[in-house]
Amino acid sequence: MARATRTDSPPRRPPLVALVVGGLLLLVVSLLVTVTIGPASLGVGEVARVVGHHLGLVGDVPALHDAIVWDLRAPRVLTAAAVGAGLAIAGAVMQSLTRNPLADPYLLGLSSGASLGAVAVLVVGVSLLLPVAAFAGAIAALVATLTLARTAGSVTPTRAVLAGLAVSQLAAAGTSFVIFWTATGDSYREILSWLLGSLAGATWPSVAIAGSALLVVGSVLVVTGGRLDAFAFGDTAAAALGIDVDRTRWTLMTLVALLTGAMVAVSGAIGFVGLILPHAVSVVTGPTHRRLLPVAALTGATFLVWADTLARTVFAPRELPVGIVTAMVGVPVFAVLLRRGRVTAWS
Repeated sequence: MARATRTDSPPRRPPLVALVVGGLLLLVVSLLVTVTIGPASLGVGEVARVVGHHLGLVGDVPALHDAIVWDLRAPRVLTAAAVGAGLAIAGAVMQSLTRNPLADPYLLGLSSGASLGAVAVLVVGVSLLLPVAAFAGAIAALVATLTLARTAGSVTPTRAVLAGLAVSQLAAAGTSFVIFWTATGDSYREILSWLLGSLAGATWPSVAIAGSALLVVGSVLVVTGGRLDAFAFGDTAAAALGIDVDRTRWTLMTLVALLTGAMVAVSGAIGFVGLILPHAVSVVTGPTHRRLLPVAALTGATFLVWADTLARTVFAPRELPVGIVTAMVGVPVFAVLLRRGRVTAWS
C-alpha cells in the first residue's frame, strides 16, 4: 500500500511592514552608532548636537566635533548607506530580468566602463572629474553592450550577458593599458583603492549624487516588483499578463545602468552587495519582488555602513578598500546559509 504523500505548506513569512520598519530602525541606529566610531571617540549625544546645530535646533558646538561629524563621518556613512541600497536593488532587478542568479549590477560591463573612465582622469591628475568620468564610462559601456547585442538580431537576456562580458573585458584591457602606460607614483595607490572600492573620499556632493539616484531611480525600480514577478515565469507568461516584455526589460536595464553608474561614480567598484545579498535577503522575504526589493535596499544600506566602518577602523590608521571587507565578511555568511540549504536561485 502506497503511503500518502504530505503536501508541504509554504513557509510563513514575516509581514512586509514589520520587515521594513525593523530594517529602517536598524539602519537609523547603525548610522548614529557608526558616526561615533573612529580615532576621536564621540558619543551619540554629541553627534545629535552637531546634527541639531546644522538644523538650527541647537546653539554653537565645538568646532572639532563639528568638523569630525559633519565634514568627515556623516557624509561617509550616508554615502555608504545610499550605495549599499542602490547596489542591492540593482542586483535583485538584474537577476530577475536576465533570469540569471549570478547576475549583478556590473554584468553589462558597467563596472569596467566606469573603471576605465575613472582611471583615465586619475592618471592625468583631475580627480575632481572622477564621478563624471565614471558615470560616463558606465553609460558608454551600457550603450556598447546593447549595440553589440542587437547586431546579432533580436536581443535576448543571453545575448545581452555575452555582449556585456565582451565589453567588460575590452574596458578592463583598456584600464590595464592606461595604468601600465601612464600611472606613476602615488597615482597607483589611488587607482588601486578606487578599483577595489573606497568611500574615503565621500563628501556631501557624494551624498547628493548617490542619494538622488537612489530616491529617483531606485524608487522607480522598487515599485516594479509586480512586473519583475511576472518575468520570473518567463517572457511568454509575462506577455500573457499584458506586459510589453522587450520595452519593459530594456527600460528597467537602462534604469539599473543609471543607478549603478551613479553609485560606482562615488564609491568605486564594490562587489558582493549586488551579487549575493539579494539571495541572502530572500531567505527571510521569499522570492516575491514586492517584498524582496525594499528589504534588500535596507539590508544593503546597513551592511555597507558597517563594512565601511570596519574598513576604516580595524587597521587604523591604515584603511582597507571596502570591497575587500564586503567579500571577507559577506561571503562566509553566505556560505553558511548556502550550506544549510536556505538560499536558492529565486529568480
